[in-house]
Amino acid sequence: MFESFSEISAFCKQENVDFPNAVLLMETKDRDTTKEEVTAKMRSMWNAMVDSYNSYDPDLKSRSGLSGGNGALAEKWAQSGNALSGPYISEVISVALKMGESNACMKRIVASPTAGSCGVIPAVLIPLFLEKKYSEDEIIKGLFVSAGIGSVIASRASIAGAEGGCQAEIGAASSMAAGTLVYLNGGSTEQIITAAGLALKNLLGLVCDPVSGLVEVPCVKRNVIGAVNAVSAADMALAGIKSKIPSDEIIDAMKRVGNMMHPDLKETGRGGLAACSLLKD
Repeated sequence: MFESFSEISAFCKQENVDFPNAVLLMETKDRDTTKEEVTAKMRSMWNAMVDSYNSYDPDLKSRSGLSGGNGALAEKWAQSGNALSGPYISEVISVALKMGESNACMKRIVASPTAGSCGVIPAVLIPLFLEKKYSEDEIIKGLFVSAGIGSVIASRASIAGAEGGCQAEIGAASSMAAGTLVYLNGGSTEQIITAAGLALKNLLGLVCDPVSGLVEVPCVKRNVIGAVNAVSAADMALAGIKSKIPSDEIIDAMKRVGNMMHPDLKETGRGGLAACSLLKD
């Protein structure tokens, strides 16, 4: 698989293909399989995301009692007409919460790239899909952009909170979502790469500090931040705004930051918010 964005960019130019097709071609080569088989696998993951969204239960609570129902509250607030966010962002917030809560309640989700960050990519894509702005086939092509970005981050740094902090989970997911949005909105390969870098740069240094060692507080709400951050990064890239730091170097910086983090800030449940007290309902 690709180990840098510069490799992807060069491959796209050399083979005269767009970003998702570059990833698809490399995937078929690496796995010695066909485009049809790889695409079918991606379709099954997208269908699982949609199924998870459709099966959200607002009355379901996690075993810890820390998660559940907030996705429905966000949806109700959006429908009230009083939300400060526009219609799309309001939906993004609601879907991100629903997916994160479904994970906490042990329902089926798609790790994208991890279970703790499972709400970011569906949050930015499902509202657009439901509004019929993009077809399922277009969304699936977009998910190959997500896969390519995630692969580069995993190769150059990490997508594990225990290794790199939450910047490696929510940060990576936000980066993947941002690039996918740019592709779906007709952006170039370079704009996709720019958006991915901007999104990751905005979350650089985010620690992993789950309360009680559970992927609930603050993880579920961080999915919202990652998703909204992805939208803003995509819009900046589509506007022609460029990062002053190359996206590959942003990933390298994320790795260095993760290596410098104290172990208590990397999923041990001892530092950051994990050391704080919980409010009573």
